[in-house]
Order: sequence, then C-alpha cells, then structure tokens
Amino acid sequence: MNTAVTAGEVPVDSVPISLVAHHAFCPRRAWLEASGEKLPVDSFAMTSGTVAHTRADDPQASTAATVRAMDVVSSRHGFHGRIDVAEVLEDSSMRLIEYKATPVRRRPETTEPMRRQLALQKLALEEMGHRVVECAVHFTTHHRRVPVEIDEGTTTAALADVEATRAVAEGSTAPPPLEDDPRCASCSHVSLCLPDERTMAETPRRISVPNPDSQVLHLATYGSLATVKSGRVVVKHRGEVTATVPLERVQAVVVHGNVDLSGGLTRELMWRRLPILWCSSGGRLVGWASSADRPNGPARVEQHVASKRGDLHLARAFIGAKVGNQATLLRRHGDSASAVAALRQLASAAGEAQSVTELFGVEGTAARLYFTEFPTMLAPSARAFGAEFPGRVGRGATDPLNVLLNYTYALLTGECVRALLACGLDPHAGFLHSSGRNKPALALDLMEEFRAPVADSVVLGAVNNGEIKRSGFADLAGEVRIGDAARKALIAAYERRLTTEFTHPVFGYRVTWRRAIEVQARMILGLLDGTQEKYVGVRVR
Repeated sequence: MNTAVTAGEVPVDSVPISLVAHHAFCPRRAWLEASGEKLPVDSFAMTSGTVAHTRADDPQASTAATVRAMDVVSSRHGFHGRIDVAEVLEDSSMRLIEYKATPVRRRPETTEPMRRQLALQKLALEEMGHRVVECAVHFTTHHRRVPVEIDEGTTTAALADVEATRAVAEGSTAPPPLEDDPRCASCSHVSLCLPDERTMAETPRRISVPNPDSQVLHLATYGSLATVKSGRVVVKHRGEVTATVPLERVQAVVVHGNVDLSGGLTRELMWRRLPILWCSSGGRLVGWASSADRPNGPARVEQHVASKRGDLHLARAFIGAKVGNQATLLRRHGDSASAVAALRQLASAAGEAQSVTELFGVEGTAARLYFTEFPTMLAPSARAFGAEFPGRVGRGATDPLNVLLNYTYALLTGECVRALLACGLDPHAGFLHSSGRNKPALALDLMEEFRAPVADSVVLGAVNNGEIKRSGFADLAGEVRIGDAARKALIAAYERRLTTEFTHPVFGYRVTWRRAIEVQARMILGLLDGTQEKYVGVRVR
C-alpha cells in the first residue's frame, strides 16, 4: 500500500504522499512527494518478486475470497491509499497481507515502517466497515509470509507519522536533507534529495539512478510514425515496423524533423510525465511538451524572482566551468599551449567578474581563442572539415563542422530542458542568458559547462574516427545540409557520450554525463529552495 495523507476530510484524490512503504519517516522525502516529484523505481523493482507484486497490484485478479489492489480511505484521520491483498475468511473477517521484496541475502523480517503501514491499512479498512483479524507481510523474494501483530503503540506511532507528514507537506519550503543517515542508502528518493551533495564535499558513494535501464528515445527516420501498443512504443515506416521499445524504458522522446507521434502515444507520455522534445531537420530545438503535473511549484516561483533579480554567483560558475573545460579539451587534443594557458586565466577571471556584462566579455574572448585553435584538434584524416571551418558560426552555418556543432548543441539544449523539467524548474527563467530573448535561458545556462566535454567531444570523436565523413553532407545552393546517415551517426555518438561514466570532480563517485546534467540541475534547485549555499560547476581535468 502506498499510504497517503490528506487534509482532514479531503476526498480520495488528494495529493499522495508515500509514508512508510519502505523507509522510516523522512521529512524531506515527504515534502518532495507532496510537491509532485515523480517517485523513482525502487531498487527491488527488477528482482524475482516483481511478478508476485504485479499480481497483487492488479484489481482484475480479485476473487470472492481474495481482494487485490483495493483503495481505502480514512476520512477521520485524513489519509488514503491502496492495499495489496485482503483475504476474506469464512466469518467475513479479513486477513490483510502486504507484499514486500527483500534482497536475496537479507532475512525476511518485518520492520517498524512495515508494521506502521499495516496499522494504517487496518485502521482504514475498519473505518470502512470491515473487520480485520490478522495482518501479515509476504516476502516475495523468499516466498514466505510473516504474521504481524498490530498493537496500540504501533497504531499511535503510525498516526503520528500521518500528522508529521501533513505538517511537512503543508510547509512552503523543503526540510533540509538528512545528514549521515543510514536510511538514505536505500531510499529511492536519494537521487532527488541529494543529501550528501548539499555540502559540496566528496561523496564516497554512487547515487542510485532512478532507472538505469531507461533511455532517451530519438525518432530520426523521416516519414515514420510512432504509436503505442500493449505498453510499447511502436515505430513504423512505410507500413513496416522498424522498432519497438517498452514504455518503462523511456525517460523522454526526441523527435527529429518530419516524424509523427500518434495522439495515444502523446497522451500516454503525458500521463507518465515523460517529456517530448521536437527538433527541426537541421537540429534546432523547436519546442517541447511536458505534463501539467509538475513538482516544486514554490521553488519555481523563487526561480522567477531570482531570475529577475539576477544571480552573479551562478553566472560565474557557469562561465568559469565552460572556459575551464574548453582549456582541458584543447590541452588533450589540440596543439596550442599558449591558448590553453590563456583560457585557464580567463576561467579564473570569470570567477572574479563583477557583472554579467563582464562575464560575457570573458566568454567572448575565450570563444575566439578556443575556436581559432579548434581545427588543431582534428585528426589528419578529418582535416577536410578544418579547411572549410571559418570560425564559430551559429544559425546559418555553411560548413560541415559548424553544422555538426549546431546540431549537437541543440541536442544538449534538449537534454538540459529535460533535466530541468524533471525537477520542476522553468527552462526559460535563466541567470546568465536573458529571458527576454524568448529562449530557454536556464537550459542555455546549464549547458555551458557541458558544451566542451559533451557536445564538442562528440563532434571531434565522430569526425576523427571516420563515423562522419565530408561526403555525408549535401551542398545545395551554397548551403550545407547534413545527410540522413551522418545525422543518425551523430545522434548515436551523442547518446554513447551521455551514457559514458566519469568520476564526478566534486563528489568523487562514478556518474554518467546524463546523470551529471541531472545532478547539476538539482544543485540549482537546491539554491532556490534554500537547502544549498553554493553551486559548483562540473570541470574536467
């Protein structure tokens, strides 16, 4: 049962808050869920107990003697939820059973949170007119049922949790993260809460990613249609199925050019709070769609206030990290020690800038140095790209290298938009780039530190390795367009880069580049909700 709290006599469809499903009461977790955070997949979701618990979650599997997935509510105490299984005995009383999965090497023992969860279920059922005579926890991993005695003390403690959760949920700001608490190690919200990262100190553990098997789905074959069928995304081209992907493995969909999405798939993605991003055939981010059910509303208000006021600390961190990463990439692959030294000095100057205008001056000087030496990072086999490179050109570029850079920057912008939407922030309200340009300013802010190590690295790797050749582009009336094969190769190289792990320079654990973007978005949120004092950009060595 995912027990939830309501405000007094509030009906069943109130905002749900997971109380004691797997952990003792954590105020910050309760607040995150009350604000609308999407609960990540728990660590046991792929264990052998999944099938058994799936059956318990299916109300269609109910019989006269066994009720499954039944919604219950306590109007008196203001909470509601759903039980797993209630067995109806001969005298019409009930035996309440909660299904749990345990790691294989742990013993099937009930915990205090489990007992409190059953106490609330029992209380709600009895208020609804049912008599509960037995309670038990069925451990699906061990295939063992353990009886549970519910005494008055357990019920009192469970109701105290309800009141504590209600007080936290009604608060306007998030409670601070727990410090050095053993509950955090197994909490499915740790990747949202980031308790250890708030101190900006090295964290000798790896964050549990909500679902390590999920992926961003790119739809890049022009003229194809994506639909949904039996819980899977089905892609068809000219009537033939070209790909199918389980919806559970999708965390976002990126549409490239002339690709259609069915209304059913769009609706399903919105129900699951999975964003859709549309790019033009040239890679420009055109727009996105996201669910109206978004978390962290109060923090989003603070974001707009801070965006209007300006935040020089964040702006310095974005540009300082960007220039520092440009210097590192040039040192690794280029041939200009003097330019690297100059970029290092400019990165330091960014940290001391007294205004955003001064920061843009530092950024502009660094960009001229960096892109002047950019061709020196090309392999001999890719020098044809460098020969046509006129320097950095954005929209309207007429050379293949800039076309590749522009396309990859658009993909990175979309990735930053997705990360910001996931934690409830507005991609348009930025701190460095102006929101007045009607661009996703905060996404452009966040992507600065990832331009060199992600986007530029992808382009250099793709052309140096021969994945993309000059022949992969079409020259039409002075305009250079990327071909279909080269575009798909670039997207594939980009996804490989985002799923590559590296050691986070601040926290010390291994993390993918995609996860690093999400962590940095969470750091921005921490500044806005008051649980973090500073922001440190990702700088590679």
